[in-house]
This record gives sequence, C-alpha cells and structure tokens, in this order.
Amino acid sequence: MVLEFKQPELSDRNWVSEIMRASGELACEICFGNLYMWSSVYENTIANYKGLYLARDGGENPAYLFPCGEGDKKGALGELLRCADADGVPLTLYCLTPRHVRELDAMMPDQFTYIPMREYFDYIYNSTDLIDLAGRKYHGKRNHITYFKNTFSWSYEPIDMHNMADCLAMNDEWERKNQEKNPEEIGHELIAIQRGFDHYFELGFQGGLLRADGKVVAYTFGEALNDTVFCTHVEKAYADVRGAYPVINREFAANALSAYKYINREEDTGSEGLRRAKESYYPTLLLPKYRAVYKG
Repeated sequence: MVLEFKQPELSDRNWVSEIMRASGELACEICFGNLYMWSSVYENTIANYKGLYLARDGGENPAYLFPCGEGDKKGALGELLRCADADGVPLTLYCLTPRHVRELDAMMPDQFTYIPMREYFDYIYNSTDLIDLAGRKYHGKRNHITYFKNTFSWSYEPIDMHNMADCLAMNDEWERKNQEKNPEEIGHELIAIQRGFDHYFELGFQGGLLRADGKVVAYTFGEALNDTVFCTHVEKAYADVRGAYPVINREFAANALSAYKYINREEDTGSEGLRRAKESYYPTLLLPKYRAVYKG
C-alpha cells in the first residue's frame, strides 16, 4: 500500500483514539488531542498503515512517530524508510520508550543509533500522590495551598462552555506577562492553546479552573490516554499568586482524575525551572524517550 500522510482532522480522532487506548502506551505524544493542538505549529501529519497509527512532524528533516498499535510494524518501518529516502534524509523516529527500543532492535538489529532525549522524558505520577500530598516531602506544597485558601475567597470549577471565555482571557493576560521571556515559543503556545479551546469538546478534553476573589488565576486541561493514564497538556497560573499552581494541580486531580491510576504531566522541554517544579512532585516514573536514526 502507498503510505499517505495527511493533516489531522477532528474526524480522525475516533480511529486514532481506538488504537491509542488499546496500545497501553504511556507517552503524551500518542494523544490525538495533543497532536491536533500543535499540528498547525509543527505541521504534523498522520497516516493509517494497516491499523497502525503513524505521525510525522514537519520541517526540512521530518521525524516519524514509532508505529503505534498492534500490526505489521516491520512493514510500516519499511514504508517509513521509503518516505525518508524520498526526502533525502536518514529515517529518524521519535518517542521511543525503552520497550520500543527493544522492539525496534529486535526487528532491525544494529540498524539504528539511539539517542536519549532527556528534555522529552515524561513525568508520570500516581494520582493518589497528587491528590493526597501526604508525607514530609509534600510539606511545602501543603503550606502553599493553605496560604492560598486562607488568603483568598476561592473556588474550583470544571471548564465548560460557560467559563471557557474566562480561561481564554486569563491565558491572554498570562501570555502578555511572559512573552518577553521567549516570544517565539510563547507565540506558538498561544496558537496551540487557542486551537485546543476552539475544539475543546470535540477533542474530548477535560479541565478545571481556579478563582481567587472571583478572578481566574489558574486553569488546566488534558485528555485520557487510556483508562489508566490521563495526560495533562496545559497548566497555567499566575506566578505572583502564591499557591495558585499547587492548588490547581491538586484540585483538578482530586475533582476529575481520581479514577485514573497515573497522571502524565509531560516533559520539561529542557527548562531547569520546569524540571525542578516537576521533580518537586516526585514522579513515580520518569519515562525515558529516545530518537532512533537509521544508519543506512
């Protein structure tokens, strides 16, 4: 069969999600909603190869998602090799977990170089840890939460059609306050978040917001990867509102995510500040990811 990559459409969510949920994968890149949000920024395209979910990012040297699902992965890799050859570059695969590395090396021994991508390792937590915040290691988080709840008249709300505009207004203000730190990255993120909110319900997103004295000071949303894992794609809070980040984190987990065993809070993108913040919640698993580059 001829492999054809196309722009993701909302109608693709059903077949991608069916494969995604059955795969048992833990990585956030597998999520259709996440890919759809960012596809206009990174020119992501997708393909279905005999029931396997494939994705490709744009740019001069495109990389391909390791085939997701059950099926003829060796055949799919052969097609991807032909695609890369047509592009005139070595085949590069992204989002390989250790299981994928073993799988690929068994199918094509010593034909790829594997590069660990620390900035893309996923931080995965037990949902009960983020809800209970029990023990001495979370003492600081509990102090910030107590300060917030004692200082403000506060409320938590699930995101719905009635309060989504408040989230967008808060996001716009957050972007203005932080844009000078990294204008290009912030601009790209604004495009992706707007796209996420534009199709929030069609993408099956779930989220919550936090108010302090009536004003939205934080919001978050994501999607289920499967019945066991929820992926949090976006979390925003005003840094100058003490406790806003730990409160939205805890309240969303407690009110919406207790049915999931794990919460994937995605990668740190190499940011030292973000890395410290995610490590401070003590992930139960730091999921390694590799790039594989074909040697041929």
